[in-house]
Amino acid sequence: MINPTHFDLQSLRIFLQVAQTGSLTKAAEKFHITLSALSKRIAELERTVDCALFIRMPRGLTLTPAGKELVNLAGNVLSNVERMASEMNDYAVGVRGHVHMWANTSAIIQFLPQDLASFLLARPLIRINLEEKLSKTVVTALAMGEADIGIFADNVGSQGVEKIPYRQDKLVVLVPPQHPLSARPEVSFNDTLGYDYVGLNNGSSLLKQLKDASDELGRVLRLRVQVSSFDGICRMIEAGLGISVLPEGAIRQGVLGTGLRAINLTDEWASRQLWLGVKSGATLQPEVANLLTHLRQCGA
Repeated sequence: MINPTHFDLQSLRIFLQVAQTGSLTKAAEKFHITLSALSKRIAELERTVDCALFIRMPRGLTLTPAGKELVNLAGNVLSNVERMASEMNDYAVGVRGHVHMWANTSAIIQFLPQDLASFLLARPLIRINLEEKLSKTVVTALAMGEADIGIFADNVGSQGVEKIPYRQDKLVVLVPPQHPLSARPEVSFNDTLGYDYVGLNNGSSLLKQLKDASDELGRVLRLRVQVSSFDGICRMIEAGLGISVLPEGAIRQGVLGTGLRAINLTDEWASRQLWLGVKSGATLQPEVANLLTHLRQCGA
């Protein structure tokens, strides 16, 4: 049986550096210790976990299956320790509470900057740790208690989460100049499916919504390029690589100055509901409850 009290944080840091570089020498230089001292640390860690973590090769070290698993676990442990140190330091200097918030890209780009700014103006001693995530990841984090508050789109499941309406997210079609659709004041989604699309990467709630809508119409969403951000979508459309459906508020004002057209969609689903969520049955800390109330009022 492995004794968890035998783990040493510095040894875990050294292990991760060796795993990253594949070299004891480079890791020793990084931590300003002798090669023999570093080798002793690794040997002690291997004794603690009772298995080999590295295979010694002529040109360096490679991880064993156990070593690969420890890379993930040790990374999580050290990340949590650093977060603990940061938050405790905040309390030491007067911070009165932390809120861990996960939100999808649409909410972060369009609404949260002003909504969080007004909240923090009235409560300067609260810290909000905001992470940008896919909607389905937000829901999972809420249900598991990893996030205090989340914002997600309405086309993902919400089991284990209590949700409250936040804001409406209006979707539009963005097309390049001289595109056959550019002169039209509004279009249906069906009208757009004969053209190449620029989309977000797989896993995004918006891409799922577009694929579901095209499936219902018996059509195929012709994805020519996929990128990781709305800004990337706009740049690809500027280059003439396709069209896209995206939140109206995610389109930079300068983009429309280049001749791109944002055209209203006539489909009912083009007005998406964004939801605030917390873990079902959770007892909320005062700072979390206050932020939830504030965001709900902002969206009212």
